[in-house]
Formats: sequence, C-alpha cells, structure tokens
Amino acid sequence: MIQLTVNDMTCGHCASTITRAVKDVDAASQCEVDLGAKRVRITSTRPASEFVEAIKEAGYTPVPA
Repeated sequence: MIQLTVNDMTCGHCASTITRAVKDVDAASQCEVDLGAKRVRITSTRPASEFVEAIKEAGYTPVPA
C-alpha cells in the first residue's frame, strides 16, 4: 500500500481530482482518500513514483506519509 500526505487537499473537489489522477495511472487501483487527515492510500502494483507524479501534475504536492 502506498500512503501519501497531500496537505493542499482541502475539499471534496480536490479529493475527486486526486482520485481521478490515481485512476489514470492504474484503473484497477484502489484509492482511499481521508480528507480530514489529508491522506491518500493507494493499493496498486505500480510504483509510488507514478502516482506522486500524476498527483503533482493535477496541481497538488504529495509527500510520502
């Protein structure tokens, strides 16, 4: 499981944008967003770096949790 903290995720729109970015990398992945904790958990066989890059391209600043 990949865990990222995204401190600039502030609302439901942010969460859906990040989820969409994750699914664009791996449509079969599981993505769980905890808006209150500003945490994103991703279950996938793809490397974490691909998800970090996709979330950055969506306009956010993810860091490993």
